Amino acid sequence: MSMVQEPANHPQKTTTGPVIGSSIHPGKLARILRLRKFATLKCFIPIWEGDCSCEDDLVVQAEDLDSNPSSATDLPCGLGTVLSMTSTKEQAAISRLMGFLQEWDNASKAARSHMLDNFIKANQGKTGPELELEFSQGASLFLARLTSWLRLTYMYGIYLDRQLKSIGIFLSAASSHRYLIEFLEVGGVLTLLEILGLNQLKEEDKRESIKLLQLVANTGRKYKELICESYGVRSIAEFLANSKSEETQEQVQILLDTLGHGNPKYQNQVYKGLIALLSCTSPKAQQLSLQTLRTVQAIVGSAHPSIIDAVLGVLRSMHLEVQYEAIQLIKDLMAYEVRPALLKGLVELLKPPGKETAKVPGKALEDPAALHLPEPLSVYVQQAAAAKTIGILAQESTKLAEEMIQLRVVHGLMCAMGNQDHTTCQRQASISLEYFVRTFPIVEEHVRKATGERLFQLFMTDAKALYMNMDAVQVDILASNKVNIPGSLASPEGMPPMEEEGSTE
Repeated sequence: MSMVQEPANHPQKTTTGPVIGSSIHPGKLARILRLRKFATLKCFIPIWEGDCSCEDDLVVQAEDLDSNPSSATDLPCGLGTVLSMTSTKEQAAISRLMGFLQEWDNASKAARSHMLDNFIKANQGKTGPELELEFSQGASLFLARLTSWLRLTYMYGIYLDRQLKSIGIFLSAASSHRYLIEFLEVGGVLTLLEILGLNQLKEEDKRESIKLLQLVANTGRKYKELICESYGVRSIAEFLANSKSEETQEQVQILLDTLGHGNPKYQNQVYKGLIALLSCTSPKAQQLSLQTLRTVQAIVGSAHPSIIDAVLGVLRSMHLEVQYEAIQLIKDLMAYEVRPALLKGLVELLKPPGKETAKVPGKALEDPAALHLPEPLSVYVQQAAAAKTIGILAQESTKLAEEMIQLRVVHGLMCAMGNQDHTTCQRQASISLEYFVRTFPIVEEHVRKATGERLFQLFMTDAKALYMNMDAVQVDILASNKVNIPGSLASPEGMPPMEEEGSTE
């Protein structure tokens, strides 16, 4: 069913000021639209180039034809004959278009909402030529009205979802690049970005705005640059961090991923924006940012130093899906220049700052709770995640394992095994240390001497359950260890003696 219908027989409200397409005689408007249509044909481009670049010029052309019909015969290629033979059917179509536009101009907000509902229902998925046929070659006139109403009312959220969906039909239509240009020329991108930052608007409206930005970004590189030049990365990233809807956040991730591809001028801006998102409080936003960072990191080609603290900070998350994505990113970063600093940071997390680990055994026997000062739960979660990550990295690369041994990872893992305030930390540290002990004889020797034969055998029998079978003395032995394995693993005989002295029970 055509959207352009006969005008309703009811009193119309008067409007002030000129309205595009509504004050032109049907015959003139027919000629205007036909001029516009034929001017797009290759054979007529040289004729109309510079002469009919806007609607006012077309009105003049039409008026000239009305006052001097014989002048139409002066046009080359038989165009004058075509223009002078406007059919009755076309005149009727133009009249319906004018009636539709006048109805829109005079309609109330509720009536416009109903018109938009009908438009969305009838035109979803149509191509540009089909939309032009629907509006008798005047679809741009309706789009201009849509964008004007949007800019006047978007701050109030008046039927905003319908407006954005209707504009989306134009922008998503195949062979509709002209509609995109018309939308951008009136500041469409800035309007969409401003919508994201308005707290009074609904999440659904902002999601539609994101979808329109996706359409713009998918059109090509210069349109991605236009979004970034409009401070789009910052607006989009802040919206992702503050959004409460996972569906909306996933749409934002798609947009950020698009901006990170095929956009060399601003890909670093997108990259740094994703790093900044890692410190937000939304677990879903953190997860999606980490996923996108892995892709953009490969595109950028070098790791920014700020990513080290950012990704290590994410390990404090109590959401396993976030920790998983962080560990995957850390694995990817092992191929970049930040590897040494990242490994050092991971090992340092095994001993949280300010944590008292060197308690004398006697005090531990008197008051096991005094083994160390209490720490926030998030610190223990981060400690456990670091122990888990270290085990994963060591199993994937012997070279990485050797580097971490030189950073005193064995000492750190044993300290984490003595953390009675967090059993997950003890378990993850035991699992990781078991791999080092079974893989490197030099590590096995130092751990055996530091723990004593009884505790060492208990550890090797069932590392995962060790935390449930230790007494207070054994916990203190682990927490207060001073294991240090310097030098080359290839020449253990050349290493200086260990600095630690543990129990030899």
